[in-house]
Amino acid sequence: MKWAGKGLACVAAMAPALAVTPVSAQELSEKATRTFMEYSWTLTPERFTKPNGETILIDKTKRAEIEVPLDVAREVIRAGRLSAHAQVCGLAQEQGDNHNSLMRRQIESKRWTPQQLVYINQLHLTVVMLLTGRIKLVEKGEGDKGSDKEVVVAEEAQKGTQTCSAEQKAKVQEMIAAYVKSGPALASSSAPVAAPAAQPTVTVAPK
Repeated sequence: MKWAGKGLACVAAMAPALAVTPVSAQELSEKATRTFMEYSWTLTPERFTKPNGETILIDKTKRAEIEVPLDVAREVIRAGRLSAHAQVCGLAQEQGDNHNSLMRRQIESKRWTPQQLVYINQLHLTVVMLLTGRIKLVEKGEGDKGSDKEVVVAEEAQKGTQTCSAEQKAKVQEMIAAYVKSGPALASSSAPVAAPAAQPTVTVAPK
């Protein structure tokens, strides 16, 4: 089965014009959630260096140990979609605050290993890049999921295809402010809690 084509159909259904509406866990189907998780796992690096220089190694043969439960993935995807709204509306500060609030919640929950936190961060990033059209994923090869498939990630300019009205911008600001307020206090620094786990111009193969 060519999972990439069918998965993209699920993702595409969420993306048109990035309509600014809250996305509840019930509204995000299991199929769409698993599609985002699949792409995120494919793009998760084997080695991640944190801003402080610490390196985290990720064993790509232990996917089940590193991926997070479906309900948590939905929460991360909702935050990623909100970050995508902020990016389209040119709200850089709000986008950073939204991401930092998500990551601080996950860090302070003390539920996750360093590898899982990298995955959570990557899932957020993957959602943002997919929904803002910064990347496209193309399956190569036939057969079942496995080493004969690779996902090619490339920049894809879509200038002019997504717009943000003044009303939408205000709504995004309101939604992010409410999200940040409902979580732990953010540090005064605007630096992100965790840097992006992958760049949008690489080619990787699932293990």
